[in-house]
Amino acid sequence: MVSDDWRFTDDVEDFLARAGGFLRSRPVLHNTPLTDIERLRARGAGAPGTGARGVEAGFFGVLESGGEVCAVVYRRPRGHVWITPLSAGRAEALVARLAGVDRFVSGVLGDHDTATAFAGAWQRHTGAVPVPFWRTHLYRLGSLTPPRPHPEGRGRIVGERDRDQVVCWCREFCVDVGEQRSIDLIDAGSWDDSRFGDRHFTFWESPEGVPVSMAAVTSVVGGMVRVDPVYTPARLRGRGYAGAVTVEVSRAALAAGARDVVLFTDPDNPTSNALYRRIGYSRVADFIGYDFSCDAPGAGEVT
Repeated sequence: MVSDDWRFTDDVEDFLARAGGFLRSRPVLHNTPLTDIERLRARGAGAPGTGARGVEAGFFGVLESGGEVCAVVYRRPRGHVWITPLSAGRAEALVARLAGVDRFVSGVLGDHDTATAFAGAWQRHTGAVPVPFWRTHLYRLGSLTPPRPHPEGRGRIVGERDRDQVVCWCREFCVDVGEQRSIDLIDAGSWDDSRFGDRHFTFWESPEGVPVSMAAVTSVVGGMVRVDPVYTPARLRGRGYAGAVTVEVSRAALAAGARDVVLFTDPDNPTSNALYRRIGYSRVADFIGYDFSCDAPGAGEVT
């Protein structure tokens, strides 16, 4: 087994002091940790024993080798850990460390090889059977190419008066992709606690000013933004609206100073994957999530 030098803390500021530079050094691959940690920091999570809005604080781990940070792990509010790339041996060592101190872990997310190695090791150490609930391709924007033909209409930044429409479409999006936990939070009125609460939304409107599609982006962190979600109601699909609104938010992100614009796609949706490639996005990596509970696949919330 590979020896490790993991350092753990419950303090997000301490974690960022150690690992912030490492996360920002590869903002495309680290896009989810960057946005997750920034959100936790902004919401005041990290004091020992506490968390944002009363949620139990997660833990944050930093792996150092030769005085340099080479990986991080952290637990998200609902118990899944996110891990940056690790060798199989180091994943095994991390599992032994976490299981040995009885850290609560309900699942794992990360790049395909790392998360799969961790899930297998977790089963060997704890007997919990990993169930995959999330698979995705990570895409990065290269040269932005507006769709042809370009649909009529224009983009419009969402305002407060659009809140009900955004909430409705986010719920419909979650139904489409099977994100039950996000649906539950939205239905409970916990918009700020849902994964959409910190997004910046844009509508694509018809020439008559009627919203027909939407896309959102995260704030710029480490020079990176992530497009999420992109949604068009089923009755309006196939008209180029999703491509138009994705180009709109991507262009705006670049104008705001983002160096990298990324998005996740469903591997089982060839239509959306082809669309993103046409407008300038290229696939760079595959990610996966495993649940360690008895819940059915689809119980996870991932971005």
